[in-house]
Amino acid sequence: MRLIFIRHGDPDYAIDSLTEKGWKEAALLAKRTANWHVDHIYCSPLGRAKDTASKSLEKWGREAQICDWLQEFPARIADPKTGEPRIAWDLLPNIWTHDPLLFDHEKWTQSPLMTTGNVDAVYQNVCAGLDGLLADFGYHRTGNFYTFDESKPDTLVFFCHMGITLALVAHLLNIAPTQLWHGMFLAPTSVTVLATEEREGKNAYFRMQVAGDTSHLRFENEPVSKSGYFTDAFHG
Repeated sequence: MRLIFIRHGDPDYAIDSLTEKGWKEAALLAKRTANWHVDHIYCSPLGRAKDTASKSLEKWGREAQICDWLQEFPARIADPKTGEPRIAWDLLPNIWTHDPLLFDHEKWTQSPLMTTGNVDAVYQNVCAGLDGLLADFGYHRTGNFYTFDESKPDTLVFFCHMGITLALVAHLLNIAPTQLWHGMFLAPTSVTVLATEEREGKNAYFRMQVAGDTSHLRFENEPVSKSGYFTDAFHG
């Protein structure tokens, strides 16, 4: 089983679509994906993800299944300084790193900060969405790994967002999402790939093969967008 997560192109958040550059990125992504063998395609209900997917879907002559749980991670918490609702996955390091619970993949939603909002309910719904989908293919969550009825080589593609992708990857790899949200960057139209290691009977564990790959942009000399990137880019 192979899972491919693709972030949307450079976003125009005001209209929930793509910038002119984002549309160009989506077209270059479609050029890359044109010859992929894809078995099943899923997409966030948000416009920027659907617009990004549209270019690849056109190449494939396919349609995507819309999944509400693939929308950008929607949980809100109370801002530690203002008390106003804010997203749960973009915090400064002096706010989150001092709490050991936020490094615990089983207890991170019980952190005092996360309990100021609906994080636990949202995260449980997101994980149930992915696990329910995998169960449809015969892969069942068993503790911190999966068991399968029959090994399947299917490739599943998900067009979605950075925050939700990192939350799902954290679930698959048993890592607190807070560590990935604040320690990783997935560029617009980047490709992240995980596949099952199936070396012991009918037990499976997901291994990350590629994280945030943007080679389709680099090969076309198209600069990588920095939406959600808070450090200077390295150009080697």
